[in-house]
Amino acid sequence: METKAGLFEPLLERAERYSKTTLKLVKLKVLDKTADVLASVVLRLLIGIVLGAFLLILSIAAALWLGEILGKSYYGFLMVAAFYGLVGIVCLASRSAIKTHIYHTIVARSLTDDQYKNE
Repeated sequence: METKAGLFEPLLERAERYSKTTLKLVKLKVLDKTADVLASVVLRLLIGIVLGAFLLILSIAAALWLGEILGKSYYGFLMVAAFYGLVGIVCLASRSAIKTHIYHTIVARSLTDDQYKNE
């Protein structure tokens, strides 16, 4: 009887080590994916902030320039505001097409990333 029990003990120890190693591997994979997503979000947020600041300063410069051409500075700001209003209306009118395009881009990029990681 002791011989059979002695045979199963190493097998149980290996199974226990295997399960612990598998759990560690799953945790590391989750950590890797989480860090990848978080780094991507932070990078995109940083780029968005920098581009937003650039667009704001560029808009102010364009408004001042147009105001100088038109004779009144507020005319330039009104024209820039009208431009952004027009862009907003176009985006609002085509929001379903924009949403579909963004959805397909995310899915395609996700599938492409997964294919490269599995190879």
